[in-house]
Amino acid sequence: MDFMREIDDIDRRILTELQRDAGQSLDTIGEKVGLSRNACWRRIGALEKAGVIRGRVTLLDAAKLGLSLTVFIQVRTSAHAADWLKTFSTATKTIPEIMGVYRMSGDLDYLIRAQVADMAGYDRLYQTLISKVPLSDVSASFVMEEIKETTALPL
Repeated sequence: MDFMREIDDIDRRILTELQRDAGQSLDTIGEKVGLSRNACWRRIGALEKAGVIRGRVTLLDAAKLGLSLTVFIQVRTSAHAADWLKTFSTATKTIPEIMGVYRMSGDLDYLIRAQVADMAGYDRLYQTLISKVPLSDVSASFVMEEIKETTALPL
């Protein structure tokens, strides 16, 4: 089912407000979108039930927590069997520094986004990763400046 056809302008405004600050009270969100507290609560519940809202989180400042180095790890592999993919998936899901893992098209097989304290932290992450799963080629790029980072989807 294409759920996007069922989302109206008020739902979009609610979702925009929640993406901006999920800690807002129902009263505040309702005022901003022109609904009562209860109507707003019902719509948010329906969006959660439909899976449009997957969860609510608090965004943290990585640098203030001593995790100031963002690294993108490019992985190429010659193994493409289901058992290798399961091992790779399990390994990357269990390493807390790994924030995202993406299977890619083109020359690159996987792209990993990780957050570490420094180069020594990256080296520990690298050593942990290669001890858990065989990889053909691994290279890394380190973020020097974050120009834009958002979790908000364009609605």
